[in-house]
Amino acid sequence: MTRPKAVLFDCDGVIVDSEAVTLDMLRADFAAHGLILTPTQLETDFVGGTIETVATRARAAGASLPEGWVADFYARLYATLDQGTPLIPGILTVFDRLDQAGIPYAVGSNGPLQKMRISLGQHGLIPRFRTILSGQTLGRPKPAPDVYLAAAAACGANPSACVVIEDSASGAQAALAAGIPCLGYIGHGPDTPPARQLAALGLPLFRSMAELPNLLDL
Repeated sequence: MTRPKAVLFDCDGVIVDSEAVTLDMLRADFAAHGLILTPTQLETDFVGGTIETVATRARAAGASLPEGWVADFYARLYATLDQGTPLIPGILTVFDRLDQAGIPYAVGSNGPLQKMRISLGQHGLIPRFRTILSGQTLGRPKPAPDVYLAAAAACGANPSACVVIEDSASGAQAALAAGIPCLGYIGHGPDTPPARQLAALGLPLFRSMAELPNLLDL
């Protein structure tokens, strides 16, 4: 791969290891409201959207989620993440290598800005990014391309000269719709539903952030 002009990162599952906590909370909440799902079903059908879209899908599948559930879920999730959200192993080295190469990098997530302020802020990462963008704030969450187009513009780079790092099919679809090459991070291995969905899109896949500097020609 040619060295990119900018690198655009998803947040959850790519920079911070927040997805296991979120999925555990979702599965418990759905079960409490009448929708029993296996971890595989949850990952297959609910990963990659916003909590609002997750709620819509869950209700359609039979969950009797109460009015105000989305706001309540976010409040509980923020409190949990604030207690400590681990970084994805090796991601700081990737940022250091990008800094050494003078390549700007940004975050484009479907999560709310408040969530990223909590998960990224506790590690002092926010000043390192050229911009941190939420598809929800833009009103066009992934798989719409808007968040990555805006992130590329904030980095002063043509979209086709950037690279997106994603761990979900909806995020990868957003990158491809924006005309941006995408690498799929499969940190939990190739046999998970998200990994299989990324593979089905024909993306180059990698399992460890230690591989990423070489993939980016750093």
